[in-house]
Amino acid sequence: MTVLTVGLAVIVGMVLGLLGGGGSILMVPLLAYVAGMDAKQAIATSLLVVGVTSTIGVLSHARAGRVQWRTGLTFGAAGMAGAYSGGVLARFIPGTVLLVGFAAMMAATAVAMLRGRTAVDAADRPHVPVPKILCVGLAVGLVTGVVGAGGGFLVVPALAVLGGLPMPVAVGTSLIVISMNSFAGLGGYLSSVPITWPAALAVATAAAVGALVGARLTAMVKPDLLRKALGWFVLAMSTVVVSQEIHLGVGIAAATLTAVAATMTFACARYTYCPLRRLIPIRIAA
Repeated sequence: MTVLTVGLAVIVGMVLGLLGGGGSILMVPLLAYVAGMDAKQAIATSLLVVGVTSTIGVLSHARAGRVQWRTGLTFGAAGMAGAYSGGVLARFIPGTVLLVGFAAMMAATAVAMLRGRTAVDAADRPHVPVPKILCVGLAVGLVTGVVGAGGGFLVVPALAVLGGLPMPVAVGTSLIVISMNSFAGLGGYLSSVPITWPAALAVATAAAVGALVGARLTAMVKPDLLRKALGWFVLAMSTVVVSQEIHLGVGIAAATLTAVAATMTFACARYTYCPLRRLIPIRIAA
């Protein structure tokens, strides 16, 4: 475990503290390519780190009254079943396939970050039966357990739209679900994947410290600007994972597409019409 790994873990934790999610998608590449862990060990360790960091985040949001425990625990219970199953299922999936799946999850997360979170008016929310909410929780948990992502970008919209929670409460409540899913997924992995506990606890501690610092910096940093910058960075990182796990040429092609999309996005910000406007909201310069 290098000083670099611990230092970067603090930064990832700060992102989690600032945005209430999203930074965990960087933990697996950090552990796999900087700390040198194999794919499954990196995913399992990431689940531990995300679980610890999310638990600390829940306490902070709970003090501010932004956690609805009943909804979070119900959603999380379904998610735990899916996450544990995903962690057990991962033993039968090659590590390369897991990392490629994680790269796809990174790309999806990046797009969600770039689009931004949009609250849904309570009057526009249809009544959704509890079985459907449980099914969504199960599916989100399965994704969490298999690829090691906290699933915050899936949980927050699900709680806002299906659960009818205001966005600030959805963010706080999502940390309960993410924490429960992460620990359940870790339990599934522990049946077949050994964890280097001193290294894992060092990274978890560093990320937790970063999360506390990030929470205090929230009032000083524009979360929207940071979220979009992180979105492009995560998208670029997904191309690195693809080049490492599939082929260098594929990674270069994906990186080129990402660079073109970023260039078009920033260029279109100066004009009224933009072909990417339907995908990524762009503020038009006055």
